[in-house]
Amino acid sequence: MADQTRRLRARMTFAETAMWKFLRDRRFEGLKFRRQVRIGPWIADFCCYELKLVIELDGGVHRLREARDRLRDADLKQRGFTVLRFGNEAVLTNPNIVFDAVRRHADRPPPHPSGFA
Repeated sequence: MADQTRRLRARMTFAETAMWKFLRDRRFEGLKFRRQVRIGPWIADFCCYELKLVIELDGGVHRLREARDRLRDADLKQRGFTVLRFGNEAVLTNPNIVFDAVRRHADRPPPHPSGFA
């Protein structure tokens, strides 16, 4: 199981790599995110345990797995997590969509206009 998470970290998609640059080292709002983390039988793209928040970035293959994703999201919800899903395109063209959703979930106001994100 740990081998699978290591493999996923080594082979992150372009969108996941871009998002990780914003989330790592508490760069976003001081929140601690982990990447490719196991929660029960699932591996979440990004997880903030403090907020009980999972961020999933979906590429085209997820259109073929919608039923599985619904089951996964329901199980994560039952475990107390909120799952936010975004298409890879949204992350690559406008990452503020993700950041705004995380802020709303955290109930945090956006930073000063001169700040990051």
